[in-house]
Amino acid sequence: MRNPLSDKIVAIPPSGIRKFFDIVSEMPDAISLGVGEPDFDTPWHIRDEGIYALEKGRTFYTSNAGLKELREEIVRYLERRIHVSYNPADEVLIAVGGSEGIDMAFRAMLNPGDEVLIPQPSYVSYEPCAVLADGVPVIIELKEENEFRLTKEELLAAVTDKTKILVLPFPNNPTGAIMEKKDLEEIAEVCIEKDLFVLSDEIYAELSYKGDHVSIASLPGMRERTILINGFSKAYAMTGWRLGYACGPAEIIAQMTKIHQYAIMCAPTNSQYAAVDALRNGDADVAMMRESYDQRRRYLMNAFREMGLSCFEPYGAFYTFPCIKEFGMTSDEFATRFLEEEKVAVVPGTAFGACGEGFLRISYAYSLEQLKEALGRLSRFVAKLRAEKEKGAE
Repeated sequence: MRNPLSDKIVAIPPSGIRKFFDIVSEMPDAISLGVGEPDFDTPWHIRDEGIYALEKGRTFYTSNAGLKELREEIVRYLERRIHVSYNPADEVLIAVGGSEGIDMAFRAMLNPGDEVLIPQPSYVSYEPCAVLADGVPVIIELKEENEFRLTKEELLAAVTDKTKILVLPFPNNPTGAIMEKKDLEEIAEVCIEKDLFVLSDEIYAELSYKGDHVSIASLPGMRERTILINGFSKAYAMTGWRLGYACGPAEIIAQMTKIHQYAIMCAPTNSQYAAVDALRNGDADVAMMRESYDQRRRYLMNAFREMGLSCFEPYGAFYTFPCIKEFGMTSDEFATRFLEEEKVAVVPGTAFGACGEGFLRISYAYSLEQLKEALGRLSRFVAKLRAEKEKGAE
């Protein structure tokens, strides 16, 4: 029998995150700090709107692009939050999560051989989605000494005459790094000079702890060359509702909508009605959750300092990225031993690119009670490793 599988798909490795999730799910008393998911319930008024939509029988297909009412609300939200205006009729597309938006953008824009610049460490989907769209991923390794920000020099060094798209993954998963306006202005200058398009993944835009998030789409000359990806999962604690959106030039959104039309049809209808309420009435919920995450962020940074564990200060998302190079172990070895010996799951930095070696992703989207217990176990584990190292040096 002939091989039933696609060589392209077989060659793509599975996500490096799943291994630890699978183990911890069957381990009693284990604590997982690996999931990038808010621990808050979706605010009640948003759930209530979803329930009301079901009760009213709003269970039919929407238009391929999504509810007009939701697209208009997204436009109003972006105008007040990032000061960029879009036409809801042809520059906004409702997707099944931000991940579908990323996939559609690559498939709509890339021709075989086009290069996609992907700063890493970063979200696990960018590289495989580029490959699936017949693009060529080109990795830019971000550095801790630059607070994992993308610099103008790093971008210029990676650009070739085949480069078409730059992925801008900030606020960043897994590092928590952000790009401020002055950083983005230098990147925008290169994009215009080299005629690059930008896929700006802003799913963590509301979770910024150093002033308001700035979108590269708001800078002069960048709106027309940026596909902005955002959604409701992180800011509104709506991960399971599977709802995101893409905004950008009409000619690109039209082709993305065609892909969405054939592959998906439309995003879940009751989720779309709930999202309208989230945008209209959810600002206070977002502010409350952001303050809680910031409190946890500061707690983790203080705990790392107390145990002598090096970690640059993240100002976005809900992740820390501590360095464990002092122990002479790979990230995978450290995470495996930590899980086996202390029953705490974290994610090796290499799950987000090879340059994540020597780091761990620790999510603080958990209660302070859980974080305190897990950090206590980490402190004990780190002390044990240091003792082992000292003994070995004798």
